[in-house]
Amino acid sequence: MFTQTSRALRRRVLGSDLVDLLTGPHGVDRYTELVAPTWTLGEARAKVTAVRRATPRSLTLTLAPNESFTSTCTVKAGQYVNVTVEIDGRRHTRCYSPANAEGSAEIELTIGRHDCGLVSNYLYERARRGMVVGLAGVGGDFTLPDRRPRRILFVSGGSGITPVLAMARTLVAEGHLETGAGEIAFVHYARSAVEACYRDDLAALRGVRVLHGYTRSDGGDLVGRFDSGHLAAAMPSPDAVFVCGPKDLVDAVREHCDNVHTESFVPPAFDAPAIASGGRITFSDSGIDVTDDGRPLLEQAEAAGLTPESGCRMGICHTCTRRKIAGTVRNLTSGAVSTGPDEEVQICVSVPVGDVELSL
Repeated sequence: MFTQTSRALRRRVLGSDLVDLLTGPHGVDRYTELVAPTWTLGEARAKVTAVRRATPRSLTLTLAPNESFTSTCTVKAGQYVNVTVEIDGRRHTRCYSPANAEGSAEIELTIGRHDCGLVSNYLYERARRGMVVGLAGVGGDFTLPDRRPRRILFVSGGSGITPVLAMARTLVAEGHLETGAGEIAFVHYARSAVEACYRDDLAALRGVRVLHGYTRSDGGDLVGRFDSGHLAAAMPSPDAVFVCGPKDLVDAVREHCDNVHTESFVPPAFDAPAIASGGRITFSDSGIDVTDDGRPLLEQAEAAGLTPESGCRMGICHTCTRRKIAGTVRNLTSGAVSTGPDEEVQICVSVPVGDVELSL
């Protein structure tokens, strides 16, 4: 086990100009990873230390991140991390929200298995202890406010439970419920009891009022979908509501609650141009150019045979960000227009407005 002093010494020695010269052109990481895959200076990685397939449609991974991640990244409850796995020689990045409380040494991820999900199915079938995945930073502003509300209601659906469970665990660890200072209620919806993530973990949150709703079977604490009756049963007039799940659930919570904080894991509906610009898209690094057909730049790049890294494909994780050398693009989620040269754009949600040259 490395002490803090030995870690600092190791980093200083391995990061020296002499070691860099001796290990060129590949760099020191290409050699140290032969000893231990997570022992890298410049690349954040994590080792899978536990795998749990608690439901037929989800798995829970416990990750031990390396020092390259822990020394540069702090994950707040509710945020996501970008996880990279290699499948058939190609790297794929997806963003997942940890379920652990803030400050935990390990990262706990529960990943919902989607019928057509390449990465989720791969992990469900192949994930094992000792497996190493890449970590590509932290993002998201779905977090608890610094000044904690007193009465808080958490609502989640399916695998959307992870960011709000992280918040609830953080509050419990902070002593939010001690001496009656605060109140927490938690409503979780799943198809059935068999598919309900974290049943035992929710029951273990002492002092938290937990209610389950099953949308495709009986036996839950709540019948049907979220409405005023569910709100009254969980916590009437909460000071703040945090919800994560399918769009229909988020919309229902917004209809019946005030002061709602939300993150939906369903891609937004884009208002793509009715008529393509007809301009030329030049992928300068690849020597390829195509005629704009109106789709986001990522889709057009893939149609041209390119394989740019991407993650959420909905403008959240920033994995697909590329440098726009010249031209104008419009962001479909925000409506913002980028006109200047050498600007960073998210190609999964950006469409050309005329000719565009992209570093790809």
